[in-house]
Amino acid sequence: MNIYNSLTRSVEEIAPLKPPHLGMYTCGMTVYDFAHIGHGRKYVLDDILRRTLVYNGYEVTHVQNVTDVGHLVSDGDDGEDKMEKGAVKAGKTVWEVAQFFIDNFYETMDSLNVLRPTVICRATEFIPEQIALIAKLIERNHAYETPEAVYFDVESFPTYGELLGQSLSDKKQAVREEVVTGSHKKNPADFALWFKRVGRFENHQMHWDSPWGDGFPGWHIECSAMSMKFLGEQFEIHTGGEDHLPIHHPNEIAQSEGATGKHPFVKYWVHYAHLMVNGTKMSKSLGNFVTLSEVVSKNIDPLALRYFYLTAHYRKHMNFTWEALDGANNAYLKLKNVVAALKDTVDGSERTQLSAEKLEKIDRLRTEFVDALNNDLNTPQVLAVVWEVVKINIPDYDKYELLLNFDEVLGLKLSESSTTGVTPMPAEITALLEKRDALRKAQKYEEADILRKEIEEKGYTVSDVQSKPTS
Repeated sequence: MNIYNSLTRSVEEIAPLKPPHLGMYTCGMTVYDFAHIGHGRKYVLDDILRRTLVYNGYEVTHVQNVTDVGHLVSDGDDGEDKMEKGAVKAGKTVWEVAQFFIDNFYETMDSLNVLRPTVICRATEFIPEQIALIAKLIERNHAYETPEAVYFDVESFPTYGELLGQSLSDKKQAVREEVVTGSHKKNPADFALWFKRVGRFENHQMHWDSPWGDGFPGWHIECSAMSMKFLGEQFEIHTGGEDHLPIHHPNEIAQSEGATGKHPFVKYWVHYAHLMVNGTKMSKSLGNFVTLSEVVSKNIDPLALRYFYLTAHYRKHMNFTWEALDGANNAYLKLKNVVAALKDTVDGSERTQLSAEKLEKIDRLRTEFVDALNNDLNTPQVLAVVWEVVKINIPDYDKYELLLNFDEVLGLKLSESSTTGVTPMPAEITALLEKRDALRKAQKYEEADILRKEIEEKGYTVSDVQSKPTS
């Protein structure tokens, strides 16, 4: 399997350190607000990557953190603690807020059929490991203590910033002058490993004893401490959003390799492009996000959203519109109906002997599916293969089994498709609907509205959000 490695800026073949075992660490949520569908894209793609690795025969240990302390508003050392900000907004304690949004996050992931990680680790439950790692960095002269914090000394790590392709001098120039650097920082690019409970953090709700005084860990140290605890000092895959490229992941590399002396800390760094809204990243801080509950309120299946994510390559920005999601919903419902009809046809039947020609078609489709997955997770091409299976002339039994086999990676729950209680859509209505969708995509709204009225005159209702007519 080949994947784009952000560290080398090239597509590389994945080679496990101890085959067939493979470690995968995925940066998790900072649990101070609701998960939104921008997060959903990242975690569905993590899930597709994991399922693809398993499909290829790897044994994957998947570790995911939960950030419930230490993440400031800026990814550097600027601003409030996000958890405390969320607690003030909710009128609850930090601990209550963390648990509420942890539950919300994993309920959202369950709805999107994202497999639970092998290990889920909360930062607040691994403070001793983080303290031990900081102590090791101090011992190896990569960190220093000041009256307000313990900082990592970026000057002590010459290759700092290599993940982004920047030299340390470039990195220094990129640091904004207005960042709260701390009065005792040696270098503006130095980052906090441990905040002391003094000054602006004097009343911080979450705090622990440490060799450097009462305080709490910085955001970056948690990922190094917890990933190495469960996956070892070196492992294969680390994923995150593209926003982790400039600061968080370079900091992880520096502190991990600085503490252990081992290079590389991670072999393959995988970063996902953001889900956009009107050309801007969907985010909690900007308030331009859509939650899964909003999607469900529009009568759109959460798994249609999962399908929507697969229509774009993970390294390309994806623009969210309700119309685009509507189209994905129609495609997903059509695919489910196809599988449901196949299920009814093959139920209780026996497989027939296939001709050499049909066996060759099936083998070709399997190969194309695997090749698309293994070519840097080319999910749009994967879906193209799926629809070719739907159209190709092979026996229903084999078509059904092939689609279910592909769904082991797609995670669309196609095996649960059923025609029970569903009135088949007349071909005439389906054709009108598809024609209307094409007109809407071409922005020919007046012509599309004429078709809408024609469909409604035949006893069906068309929703602008979900273009599946109902009788």
